[in-house]
Amino acid sequence: MAGYKPVAIQTYPVLGEKITQDTLYWNNYKTPVQIKEFGAVSKVDFSPQPPYNYAVTASSRIHIYGRYSQEPIKTFSRFKDTAYCATFRQDGRLLVAGSEDGGVQLFDITGRAPLRHFEGHTKAVHTVDFTADKYHVVSGADDYTVKLWDIPNSKEILTFKEHSDYVRCGCASKLNPDLFVTGSYDHTLKMFDARTNKSVISVEHGQPVESVLLFPSGGLLVSAGGRYVKIWDVLKGGQLLVSLKNHHKTVTCLYLSSSGQRLLSGSLDRKVKIYSTTSYKVVHSFDYAASILSLALAHEDETIVVGMTNGILSVKHRKSEAKKDSLPRRRRPAYRTFIKGKNYMRQRVFVYFLHFLFRWCSLLE
Repeated sequence: MAGYKPVAIQTYPVLGEKITQDTLYWNNYKTPVQIKEFGAVSKVDFSPQPPYNYAVTASSRIHIYGRYSQEPIKTFSRFKDTAYCATFRQDGRLLVAGSEDGGVQLFDITGRAPLRHFEGHTKAVHTVDFTADKYHVVSGADDYTVKLWDIPNSKEILTFKEHSDYVRCGCASKLNPDLFVTGSYDHTLKMFDARTNKSVISVEHGQPVESVLLFPSGGLLVSAGGRYVKIWDVLKGGQLLVSLKNHHKTVTCLYLSSSGQRLLSGSLDRKVKIYSTTSYKVVHSFDYAASILSLALAHEDETIVVGMTNGILSVKHRKSEAKKDSLPRRRRPAYRTFIKGKNYMRQRVFVYFLHFLFRWCSLLE
C-alpha cells in the first residue's frame, strides 16, 4: 500500500453558454431596480395605453407606478382586506380588482373612490377581467362560482357553477365579448359562452390551475399548474398540443411577449423561462432571489416587471440601442503629429529656403 498513487482526474474546459439571438435580446436589460412592497406581489398589469403605467397588487393596496418611477404615483387603498388581481381596461381608463371579502371594485384611474362595487361572491375573488366590449367584468372566486357583471347598471348578469373548487385564474377573449376562460383548483379549464349560459370547452390540466392565458387570435389556450405548462388548441375543442415541464416547482404566472413569438412563465423555483411559440423550447432563462408570483411586460418588451413572495418588485428596463445611421467618429491625430510630423518639417524647410534666398541676394549686391 505504500506504493499507491492516487489517480489523476483529468479536467476539461467548461463549455460556455451558446450565444443566440434570444440570448442577446433578453440580456439587453439594465441592472434591475428593486422596489419594496407591503406584502407579496400577487399581480402586475401594464396599461395598454401610453404612458404605459403599471398596477401592482400587494397586501391591501394597489399602487400605480410610472415606467421609470420608483415611487407610486397613485394608490388605491379602499380595501378592508387583501386586494387581488388589479387589471386595466383596454383603454387604460378603468381598473378592476377583487378582494378577500368577496367584493369586486371598479376604479377610475383619475380618482380614488371606487366607481362601482359588485357584491355577490361569498368568498375571496382572485381573478377579474374586462370583456372585449369594455362594458362587462368577469370574476372568479373561492366560492367555486364565475360571475358576469354589467358595468353601467352595476348588476350581476350570469353565474356559472360548474367548478368544484377554488377559481384562482381567468381571462377574457380579446375578440369575442361573450367568451372567457377560467382555471380552478379542481384541475380543470373551462371556456364559457355568455350566450349559452354554460361552458363550451372543458379540459383536464392534471394539477391545480394557477394561471391561464389566451393568445390574441383566440386559437390557442395556455395553462399553468404544478410543474407543467400546457398548450391547448381551442379550434379543435381543447385538444392538447404540447406539455412543457421545465420548472422544478409550481408555475404561478404566464405572459406573452408583444410580438406573440415568446411565452414567459414564472415559478416558485425563482426562475422565469422564455419559450419560443413555434418550437416550444426554452430559449432563455432569468434567475431571481425569491419565488415568483407575477410578471408582466411593457409595450414592445421595453420593461419587464416581476413580483415575488418576499414583497420585492424587480423592474428591468431595456437598454437604448445605439443609432445605426450615425457615422463613425474621425480619429484625431496624435499630439506628436503636431510636434514632429509633416507640418513641423514643412516649416523648417521653408525657413531654410528663406535663409538661402537672403544670402543669395546679399551676394548679388
